[in-house]
Amino acid sequence: MAKNVKIYSTPTCPWCIRTKQFLKDNSIAFEDYDVGSDQIKADEMVAKSGQMGVPVLDIEGEIIVGFDKERIKAALGL
Repeated sequence: MAKNVKIYSTPTCPWCIRTKQFLKDNSIAFEDYDVGSDQIKADEMVAKSGQMGVPVLDIEGEIIVGFDKERIKAALGL
């Protein structure tokens, strides 16, 4: 079953680009929020993660900060 995946990112962040490519490579659908241009989503990201750094993933409520491939795979059941 597909999981609800959100990624808070910026267009210029290399780790964000890698994370999104990893999700695409594994055929994982996700919602992408550009926290550089969307202050409401930026505030939401900080509230969830306690951090300003990107990327932040929200996988079914599990918050993962950064491109932590093993944690992402575990959260997705890959």
